[in-house]
Amino acid sequence: MVGYAELAKMNIFSIEDVEKLVDNKNTAYSMVNRLTKNGLAIKIRSHLYTCIEPQNNQPVATKYQIATAISESAYISHHTAFEYYGQANQVFHEVYVASNSYFRDFEFNGFIYKHVKSKFQDGVISQKNTMGVHITDIERTVIDSLKDFDKIGGLEELLSCIEMLTFLDSQKLLRYLSLYDLQVLYQKCGYILQHYKESLKLPESFFEICKSKIGKSIRYLSSNIVTDTVFNKEWKLVVPSDLFDINGQGGDVLV
Repeated sequence: MVGYAELAKMNIFSIEDVEKLVDNKNTAYSMVNRLTKNGLAIKIRSHLYTCIEPQNNQPVATKYQIATAISESAYISHHTAFEYYGQANQVFHEVYVASNSYFRDFEFNGFIYKHVKSKFQDGVISQKNTMGVHITDIERTVIDSLKDFDKIGGLEELLSCIEMLTFLDSQKLLRYLSLYDLQVLYQKCGYILQHYKESLKLPESFFEICKSKIGKSIRYLSSNIVTDTVFNKEWKLVVPSDLFDINGQGGDVLV
């Protein structure tokens, strides 16, 4: 007889999944309703359920598995990906989920699942050691976060995450930069990663390619700068004067 044990092994399930197990739609609804009423299962959102561990009264599914199950194209991105890799300074209550299909943000078990529009699938990998988790690789995570830090996590937290890294594949970085094809992203990426080029083992050729893409336009590193700013001539960026503690260094000019 199919029951709690079989559904718990699935981590996340829908009524349709249960129906496949019991071969009867009414029986599937009855089983899920019974488990939910007895506190052995819980509804995550429309059509999505997980079992509850009796020992700790917590969901069987992790926030990462829940995020990936939201839609067929869903994957973990941005700061949540840094958290998964153990490269985050803080654990956020927001879980960032990129997806081709839109879903309304929702809260479950203390976390808010927030939709991020997926631009492309390159750099999305499946984790072999965790069932049902799709996530951006670390290079895609860095590029996505450099692009969106004004909306997701903030600059200070992003720098803290990057400081924890010990290597980045420059070819992967350039691949994702080319897919976005944004001048300002080349500027941001070159300026920030240049500060960590030795610890991240990034070759000078990477920065030369970034420089070849920036054109002549002057941009702001962030739209939310509240401190004094300096102008970095090399990357044609207006940046916070206290970023990296380089105020007045490297040819920057107060503006």
